[in-house]
Amino acid sequence: MAAEIRVFNCLSDNFGYLIHDTETRATASIDAPEAAPILKALAQENWALTDILITHHHHDHVGGVAELKQKYKCRVVAPHEKKAAIANADLRVANGDVVMVGNLMARVLETPGHTLDHVSYVFDREKAVFAADTLFSIGCGRVFEGTHPMMWDSLLKLRALPDDFSLYCGHEYTAANVKFALTVDGDNPALKARAEEVARLRAQNRATIPVLLGEEKKSNVFLRADDPAVAAALHMKGAAAADVFGELRERKNKS
Repeated sequence: MAAEIRVFNCLSDNFGYLIHDTETRATASIDAPEAAPILKALAQENWALTDILITHHHHDHVGGVAELKQKYKCRVVAPHEKKAAIANADLRVANGDVVMVGNLMARVLETPGHTLDHVSYVFDREKAVFAADTLFSIGCGRVFEGTHPMMWDSLLKLRALPDDFSLYCGHEYTAANVKFALTVDGDNPALKARAEEVARLRAQNRATIPVLLGEEKKSNVFLRADDPAVAAALHMKGAAAADVFGELRERKNKS
């Protein structure tokens, strides 16, 4: 296998991710919430950090960058939106750009809404997408800087990826997301099955990530804002999908 991926906890509820090319031994951290858990994971694997791929400028995704760069002299890849202050960036990337981590190829997908600078990293050969705070399992990020139509468009980009891709998101929010989703989409058998799985995983203190995108497409109500059944559940029959999404997001904000 050309790539290995490690998942671990950072801060209170962030995920830390390392992706490692076994051929060249290049290793990237997807975001850097804090340095210590990343350093620990690298030491456990005897890997050296060559790259940090940043998804957006929020501090809980970049807080460890400076310390890691100082130790490893690694390359820091960041979104092209320069109005977002991201220190230590060596390379700025935009939609469609390709970033190599050793022999691993990451395709940049602009997914704004949560922030204007947000990007996701798609590793097509590895069938993995790191979507940070745009798409969560059974949820999506809050819309802080963008608009609801912008965020819905970003979700559509991620939904268009193949079903057999694994989703790696920014936070362990799945149980809370399930609780909300059941209030809107409680008759959905895929959601009910995911709810049982999430309850079992969390009872064992295990991560709910990664999850297959195909499963998310069936169970994540935020990815189904263009489904007439979801609009009907919100008493929004005939409404535009972006408006249905906006109502879902506002309800989640208040939940």
